[in-house]
Amino acid sequence: MLDLFEAAGLSGDGAPVSVVPVAAPKNVTPRDVAQLGSMRAPSARIETTELNANVASVGPRANRVDNLSPSYPKRARWGTASNLRAWQAAALEKYRAKCLTPGPDGAAPSDDFMAVATPGAGKTTFALRVAAELLDQGVVERITVVAPTEHLKHQWADSAAKIGIAIDPNFKNENKVIGKHYEGVALTYAQVAANSALHLETTLHKRTLVILDEIHHGGDSLSWGDGIREAFTPATKRLCLTGTPFRTDTSPIPFVTYELDTDGVRRSKSDYTYGYAQALSDKVVRPVLFMTYSGLMRWKDSAGEVFAANLGEAMTKAQTQQAWRTALSPEGEWIPAVLRAADQRLTEVRRLMPDAGGLVIASNKTAARDYATLLHQITGKKPTVVLSDDGTASQKIEDFAASKDRWMVAVRMVSEGVDVPRLAVGVYATSASTPLYFAQAVGRFVRARRRGETATVFLPSVAPLLGLASAMEAERNHALDRPKAETDELLDDAALEAANRNESASNELNGKYEAMESRAAFDGVLFDGAQFGLGVDVGTAEELGFLGLPGLLEAEDITELLRQQQAEQARERSKAAAPSAQSEIDPVMEHRKAAASRKELSKLVAAWSRKSGRPHAQIHTELRRRNGGPEVPQATSADLQKRVDMVREWFLKGHS
Repeated sequence: MLDLFEAAGLSGDGAPVSVVPVAAPKNVTPRDVAQLGSMRAPSARIETTELNANVASVGPRANRVDNLSPSYPKRARWGTASNLRAWQAAALEKYRAKCLTPGPDGAAPSDDFMAVATPGAGKTTFALRVAAELLDQGVVERITVVAPTEHLKHQWADSAAKIGIAIDPNFKNENKVIGKHYEGVALTYAQVAANSALHLETTLHKRTLVILDEIHHGGDSLSWGDGIREAFTPATKRLCLTGTPFRTDTSPIPFVTYELDTDGVRRSKSDYTYGYAQALSDKVVRPVLFMTYSGLMRWKDSAGEVFAANLGEAMTKAQTQQAWRTALSPEGEWIPAVLRAADQRLTEVRRLMPDAGGLVIASNKTAARDYATLLHQITGKKPTVVLSDDGTASQKIEDFAASKDRWMVAVRMVSEGVDVPRLAVGVYATSASTPLYFAQAVGRFVRARRRGETATVFLPSVAPLLGLASAMEAERNHALDRPKAETDELLDDAALEAANRNESASNELNGKYEAMESRAAFDGVLFDGAQFGLGVDVGTAEELGFLGLPGLLEAEDITELLRQQQAEQARERSKAAAPSAQSEIDPVMEHRKAAASRKELSKLVAAWSRKSGRPHAQIHTELRRRNGGPEVPQATSADLQKRVDMVREWFLKGHS
């Protein structure tokens, strides 16, 4: 059969030749594909002794990979840019042992390998090193890269070109053939699903390494999973990559190994894992400070009933969603206040990182445009706006990455895999709440270029996001058979995503409602699983103290500075709360002081509840037991101040 990749339409001397298209197999089913194992392209004839010798050798392309930054294109490991990072070298050795070396019982080397590495760690460099070795050794003849988006296809092609591997990112299914000067092609998951038979035919013709970037997308839909299974089951080798190997559904992901856990749930098993905590310890990625903001929200539901609540308070799931959406409304005061704070933070970061940029991640196109207008008013400069249906989106991202512009606003387009290393400040202005999406979004800001760089992400103070931020260093695996209770506390991201695709549907999410008012309050900073700050109004000196933290800090220095800032905040509060002779005799002043103390105590108890995981009522009960006095509504300002001081002390000590 005609090789689809080499039938470029030209003869050896460049003269045109006629090409007879190959009829693609029809009605290919998973069972048909399962029977193709014996039909795969002929393997290279490499004897065991020769293979073992080749494992230790590298060819010219593999040598060129060593000259890439360990996390191409601009993030070399400190002082050792010509070498692979330690994790990349270790993963490569595991790959060679599993996929290039026969087993002790004579078993054939494995065809599959799955590497999990936190965003920004350098998965692309690792994969290209594997690809270069397999091409140089003759194990494979062709590379197929499958990525989630069009933009990522071009990023892969650019990276591969640096080491002399020519990959075509512009290949379309209707083209059927590609110039023979290419050694591979970059596709999207949707592209494979649209014509899996075409890509199956291509896989059968040449010994192929398939690189499945962000393999968790193989579970996005039945068609995507079936597509890559049908097209790439006969591949010579498959390399699965992901930075977030978990999902909130139970869709099986092709080419991923699952094992029964002690709880009876089948969980994915990677061959090599390099998590955020380890990467942070190795100083490969930036530490992330989460600036959290609450505030009073008021909204009206479809029945005309008006609700008022502080963002982050204990509410039903529906009320939490509506309060959250009220905060994100550009017509209120919350989002403008948070954008102003984020821009102040960006100004501080740019003192030591002059090209640092910021990214606002919006829920939908309308919100993105509104946020861009607000940023224009705040900064005096129009930000870059990237929308998924914009044909120039990829070019806009590349232009922004190469510039020194301050802000970009995007709708999910920049949530995964897109490489803009100068992004250092983010605003999470979306209601998406799955661990997968959150980790990918935060991953846009952790790509370190020089030692000491930090990242700052501004968050609404809602339990789902605070929980995800606190668990940044946790490693999760994709679980099948997951009990529904595991995801009950997360908001319904699928419904929100559907609303994002059709903006007119947004009012139907949780019923129609009307955002009436939103105010912002600075809760504090989440870092390394701990909370710092005692809750203040926006625009105060206390908030500015946290926003003004230096942009270049080692992780251990961040913790110490946050503790110092919190201690200073507590000292200033104590001075301001000192009783005066006037307040002791003026009942009006007592009334005002008690109201202010109740408000402060409420914020502190909410913050301690998030930190400790204990219910508000339990904390109030302990404070009353240890300090005396009546319940909060009847307590005097002196009673309340004792409780306020005790919670502050808990924050300083780290325990109650």
